[in-house]
Amino acid sequence: MKLKVFLFLLLASSSSFAQQTRFQVKGQGLDTKGHGIQNVVVNDGVHFTVTDASGNWTIDTDTLYSKFVSISTPSAYKLPQRDGLAIFYKPMRDVVKTSNNKFILERRKKPCTSFSYIAISDPQVLNEDEMNRWRNETVRDLRHVTDSLDKQREVVGMTLGDLVFDNMPLYNEYKQSCKNLGLTMFQTIGNHDFDKKYQDLQNMRIGAPIYAEHFYNQYFGPTDYSFNIGDIHVITMKNINYVGHKKYIEAVTDAQLAWLEHDLSYVPKGSTVFINMHAAGWNKYNNSGNFKGASDVAELLKDYKVHFFCGHTHYFQNIVVNPNFFQHNIGAACGAWWAGNLSVCGAPNGYLVVDVNGIDVKWHFKPTGGSFSEQFRVYMPGKFRTQPGMVVANVWDWDPDCKVTYSIDGVEKGNMEQFADIDDDYIYQQNRIGKKVTPERLTGHLFRCTPDKGAKKITIMFTNRFGEKYSRTYSL
Repeated sequence: MKLKVFLFLLLASSSSFAQQTRFQVKGQGLDTKGHGIQNVVVNDGVHFTVTDASGNWTIDTDTLYSKFVSISTPSAYKLPQRDGLAIFYKPMRDVVKTSNNKFILERRKKPCTSFSYIAISDPQVLNEDEMNRWRNETVRDLRHVTDSLDKQREVVGMTLGDLVFDNMPLYNEYKQSCKNLGLTMFQTIGNHDFDKKYQDLQNMRIGAPIYAEHFYNQYFGPTDYSFNIGDIHVITMKNINYVGHKKYIEAVTDAQLAWLEHDLSYVPKGSTVFINMHAAGWNKYNNSGNFKGASDVAELLKDYKVHFFCGHTHYFQNIVVNPNFFQHNIGAACGAWWAGNLSVCGAPNGYLVVDVNGIDVKWHFKPTGGSFSEQFRVYMPGKFRTQPGMVVANVWDWDPDCKVTYSIDGVEKGNMEQFADIDDDYIYQQNRIGKKVTPERLTGHLFRCTPDKGAKKITIMFTNRFGEKYSRTYSL
């Protein structure tokens, strides 16, 4: 009998020390005058709600799975930020301690119908030398661009993953680099942004106090979130299933697909959606890294006009998935891992500047340290090792609605022939530092032609999908 009483008391004592994980959390969405904002979408990564007429919101949450509460900022309000980094979330460890969880938003004086969206793929800094290149080259270039843009329009930045190269202490320096850029910077998590000692939250033991995203979360908040600006709904999602020690699978989970479906339920069909993930989904060349679940994502987005921004590959690959779905796989800010000034496809280090006017979307690649007019590079006969006697053009931001034509001594000759190969300058860059180039590093945006015998000049013309023309003339 005494043993039974002892066991009962032991179990009762143990249960009293069991950690509570389920909570009903509350808060408000308020403007700067303290007035409630209605219909602000709030979520904890699993559950969604909207604020009522007084701005109040309530969510039943489980802290085993939900680590943040975040809002999808309505387009009528400015994107909240601190020192250049977007602040749209509250850590759940703080939220559960109070019902005074306020998201305070500043109403815009007028609708933001025009803005610029700068998509930056793979800064991927490994050490102080590479951080200095990021600061002194990319950030400095960004500052010049944003200085010219923010006189006319608001500027939003979005890094597309691999902010660092498995070196978590560099997050603080990355954060500092975003100050005074003249934009609001958002982030996407990439495979090198995890603490390699751990698996990610979905793979760790339920209730584990630490997991691979913990450093990223500390600096940048949740990995799946959304916001609104102008007529655009912007979504960012993790598509790296991280199993630890630099091993991962490019994939989204069923839970994430449910989150995406719920987020889109608040977005009118027919709207334009920007979606950001690290890994590509529809690449035709080097496509082994296409993420699992891409077709499910496309299905959920079938009623929207979609621009899908991604990195991971360190090369350009634009894919028209369908007439309403365009994938921008962007060359890296670090190029081929800071080996030089070129990405794997031969595109210069740089980033994509997207100009939005209402629902009209145009984009232009900006080479770091170069000008917007630099949209292709040309190899004269004998300069591209596999194409003797031919002129070759590398047109990095090409897509099927673009044209690459040529003329000889003022006589138009028509389209250049598209082919796939390894960019010659990329080979030279890698060989210079003692690195071999593997044969699968194919570039699909190469074009060639054979100049007429005795010709003196050749003009290469790139016409993008917006009808804008870029031309250069060379002596043969």
